[in-house]
Amino acid sequence: MTATLQQLVERNDLELIRRWLDDHPPHEIADALARLDGVAAGVPFRLLDKDRALAVFEELEPVDQQSILMGLRDLTFHDLVEGMDPDDRARMLTEAPAKVAKRVLAGLSPHERQMTAELLGYPAGSVGQIMTPETVALPRQLTAAEALEVVRQKGAAAETVYVLPVVDTGRCLVGVVELRDLVLSPADAEVAELVDADVPRVRATDVAEHAARLMRETNTLALPVVDSEDRLVGLLTIDDAVEIIEAADTEDVARQAGTAPWPGHYMAVSVWRLARSRAPWLLLLIIASVLTVNVLQVFETTLAQVTALALFIPLLVGTGGNAGAQATTSAVRALALGELRGSDLPAVIWRESRVGLLLGTMLALVGLVVGAVVVGGQIALVVGISLVVICAWAATVGATMPLLAKRLRIDPAVVSAPMVTTLVDATGLIIYFAVAHAVLSL
Repeated sequence: MTATLQQLVERNDLELIRRWLDDHPPHEIADALARLDGVAAGVPFRLLDKDRALAVFEELEPVDQQSILMGLRDLTFHDLVEGMDPDDRARMLTEAPAKVAKRVLAGLSPHERQMTAELLGYPAGSVGQIMTPETVALPRQLTAAEALEVVRQKGAAAETVYVLPVVDTGRCLVGVVELRDLVLSPADAEVAELVDADVPRVRATDVAEHAARLMRETNTLALPVVDSEDRLVGLLTIDDAVEIIEAADTEDVARQAGTAPWPGHYMAVSVWRLARSRAPWLLLLIIASVLTVNVLQVFETTLAQVTALALFIPLLVGTGGNAGAQATTSAVRALALGELRGSDLPAVIWRESRVGLLLGTMLALVGLVVGAVVVGGQIALVVGISLVVICAWAATVGATMPLLAKRLRIDPAVVSAPMVTTLVDATGLIIYFAVAHAVLSL
């Protein structure tokens, strides 16, 4: 069995570490380094040559980049941060401690420092902090041949040349032209005739996640970023958009599961950090579960009269909680994809209530059969009716809570499935005992 990088580092076998690094691409090396602590990761990282070290470094998450940087000497440190793309550097610095940020900025050349400072000047979470300012902007009056010459002269310094913004004399964005179109067009064709003027654009102060999802919806490789006067300031590239969406989806999944997101690789996060990220939600859910206990206390007399009702409490609570969690997850995902808006609340209530009734009816048929065999017809009828009502209620509540949270400017993912489940548990018991009182005339 081939040894992992972690095993080689533990054995301090530098020659085998070097061979392992030579046999693996940058993204696999980055993943292996992210599994190590900062001190251990520095050993194989320092064995990489300059170009591969930069490629690996840019594959790492900001928290892992900071950990690597802290263990590097000044010369290596300078070469690494100077070679980074400005947007990657800015993203790292937004999450870095002041000490690391100061050291990074102090080690940059004036040009790189200015570009980085401009990106850091935009609001946190905005497109401006994620975009690349290194673009090849084409004046609209050029011909295709002249435009290609500009790309040859300036393209090496740009992050991408596949999508080229076209500007007027005031650097206001006219549209974009793809490199493919320039190459395939006649040499004397004017850029103004090839430009796509209807391309979507975003402001530098817009939310980065919204811009990234716009790129996915419009299938663009790069999205022009403009200032308040429609002047070109940069491009949001597809690789950065993918990372933004991945980070947002990771955070949503964590919150839906009732935990707080953590920075860095799962295997490198300490047990204490993982426990600390989950504990607040569990404590909150314990407090919320007191509602269920109180409901059972209120209907204690009913349970004493018909003890058979207690047999089906786990079934009803579990079914209602799962139905609510399914609806919540669907609604949060639809909101993230832009398929739902706050104004859709009435339509969602009508839709999910019918979905819940349909699910409840199907489950009630099973419940009636099981109940009739175990405890008799009357209790079975109570269970069947309760399943229909609880499923309809749970699906409606589960889908509407994220929409209400959105209206209140709260992250819909915070209204997580565990919270909805706890709420539905308590209200589901109230429904169950109310149906029992009506059917059994208690």
